[in-house]
Amino acid sequence: MSDAHLVVGQPLNRTDGALKVTGAARYAGDFSLPELCHAVIVQSTIASGRIVHLDATRAVHAPGVLLVMTHANAPALPHHGKAAINPPAGRVMSLLQDDNVHYNGQPIAVVVADTPERATYAASLVRATYARTEPTLDFAGARSAAYMPAEAGFEAPDSRRGDPAGGLTQAEVKIDATYTTPMQTHNPMEPHATVAQWTGSKLTLYDATQYVSGVRSTVAKTLGIAEDDVRVISPFVGGGFGCKGSVWSHVVLAAMAARKVRRPVKLVLARPQMFGPVGGRPQTEQHIVLGARRDGTLTLVRHDVLSHTSQIEDFVEPSAIVTRMLYACPNVVTTHRLTKLNVGVPTFQRAPGEATGTFALEAALDELAYELGIDPLELRLRNYAETEPESGKPWSSKHLRECYRDAAARFGWERKSAKPRSMHEGRELVGWGMATATYPAHRMAAKAAATLFPDGIAVVRSGSQDIGTGTYTVMTQVAAESLGIPVGKVRFELGDTALPEAPVSGGSMTSASVGPAVQAACLALRDKLIAQAAADQRSTVHGVPADRLTITDGWITVRDDVSRRDAVAAVIGRHGAPIEARGEAKPGDEAKTYAAHSFGAVFAEVRVDPDLGRIRVPRIVASYDVGQLLNAKTARSQLQGGIVWGVSFALFEHSVLDARSGRFVNANLAEYHVPVNADIGRIDVDFIDAPDLNFNPLGARGIGEIGITGASGAVCNAVYHATGKRVRDLPITLDRLLA
Repeated sequence: MSDAHLVVGQPLNRTDGALKVTGAARYAGDFSLPELCHAVIVQSTIASGRIVHLDATRAVHAPGVLLVMTHANAPALPHHGKAAINPPAGRVMSLLQDDNVHYNGQPIAVVVADTPERATYAASLVRATYARTEPTLDFAGARSAAYMPAEAGFEAPDSRRGDPAGGLTQAEVKIDATYTTPMQTHNPMEPHATVAQWTGSKLTLYDATQYVSGVRSTVAKTLGIAEDDVRVISPFVGGGFGCKGSVWSHVVLAAMAARKVRRPVKLVLARPQMFGPVGGRPQTEQHIVLGARRDGTLTLVRHDVLSHTSQIEDFVEPSAIVTRMLYACPNVVTTHRLTKLNVGVPTFQRAPGEATGTFALEAALDELAYELGIDPLELRLRNYAETEPESGKPWSSKHLRECYRDAAARFGWERKSAKPRSMHEGRELVGWGMATATYPAHRMAAKAAATLFPDGIAVVRSGSQDIGTGTYTVMTQVAAESLGIPVGKVRFELGDTALPEAPVSGGSMTSASVGPAVQAACLALRDKLIAQAAADQRSTVHGVPADRLTITDGWITVRDDVSRRDAVAAVIGRHGAPIEARGEAKPGDEAKTYAAHSFGAVFAEVRVDPDLGRIRVPRIVASYDVGQLLNAKTARSQLQGGIVWGVSFALFEHSVLDARSGRFVNANLAEYHVPVNADIGRIDVDFIDAPDLNFNPLGARGIGEIGITGASGAVCNAVYHATGKRVRDLPITLDRLLA
């Protein structure tokens, strides 16, 4: 590696930025192939029952229609289409294998035509007759049928440490409250889209996905074909946030339809079809009991979570996982329970578990702080976890105290009035609130390949994904620094299963997983290049031992004699052929030694109209400990975006289910409310510069999800401070404030 950090961490502009702003970046739905035809999904209009008759006569005879595929003529799939159920990639899908209906909006037919307009019109002509059964749609009413799932976020659903009963007895002050969060729906700018093309027995999918390798594996198993016969391409993704981490029904249905019509098929979901068939965040009911001594020391934390799932697959929102590790308390018990509803399968949505869990936990701590008369920040400091409370392991790196101190100072927290409803700006009530942010650090095995060409250009490849987070850019920076060549001489390629395999772009693990693999490949290539130059009699560094040579800014240089140097391009040019190397990185035993998490502190200010209940958020200040930054600009953008979503979580988002039909009544961006520019004030984000080399060789932890955690809690706590009214049910709408 070069002697100093010259590239990694710098606020470089996105390498793919020009492609995106000029429209040259091709997303899944942008691919056009010869003889391409278009598919539209027909959805059920009941929540529970079976299809008695599906009348497709008019659709079949509509202009341009090539296929109407239903359960009556769909290809029979191995194991009824359930051969690949292995989340996150493999889920229970609706693939027209029977006549059962489990939720309103379930795919029941696919219409293929020569144009999207004709396919849409023909789909509207399909008529279904049902034998209805009574659906379960009321979350509160289904509470009595709650059950323990097998796992919660890949961890045990329940946990217990210490003596909870004794901890409650020791408590001098108690908080016992229930917090709820609603169903939420992913609404990335790019809806789900798939283009499927068969060439003989080979299937190519252009898919909007966070996991090209997962799509390949899942589709192959579902269709009963070899993985080598499936190629998945996804160069750009217009937002994922979890919903594109799994293979949903439309992907396999597009492949099935393409095989039947013997032509490429494009299937793009309409915005309303994002509500149900491709998952969303489940609603939660979280009961929290806190016990503390008068000095603020926690003696008990109990966190019981109930969330909904579908009738066909269990998915748990692991909200209490965060409670197990965030604060030092000797007595902690957490539980997760599920109840089934007739809705689509829920799924991962940005910081699944942590986003919902930090809202409830941080609101409860705020309530405790006011009950004790202790500043909310001071209460958190008095219960600071020096080691991971559940396992006792040391943290791989933790600088949360510095985050608290830095963000509080920039926010001006010392000027906060302790009494609720005591701060004003004109006629508006002013509220200040804070919360802790956290997210676990994950990494998985990843591979990369690097090639240096005679023109001095390096091409580095890994089968990862860029879901809008800047993967192209940060991997280019890692490669450039590892090779010792300018950023402009590096081209990074991703989004194709033909490239070295990489993990899902979820769980905030892409940078932490793929970055070290890219680093390893480039360092191996660098060593090859240095060895080649030292052995080249025509080189000015011929005969110099490798440990005396370095590469900086595209030059191979003798460390103690900078006058002796040779250009990288010249060395490869004389060799006459590209130089290649591969690298792989995977977790070692560090997880046995350390607990790895990122942390942050979020401070929010709100203004509330006392007569109308209208809430504004003029500013949020936050500081984060996320390890080594790979790009200061994209990192700040990621965390600002997460905070915006936290505001949305607190004040706007709610997928409203019709309790009679099971259909979402606000399945569009006109009525599914999310913030616009006018709703967001100043967001001031900063970082603690502390690489975590105990976690991985880059010292970098993922940052994609931590931004949403804590933010909703900070806003909600600020609303209480402004109004004196504690709203425990999200979103906080004006009717709840005025009630």
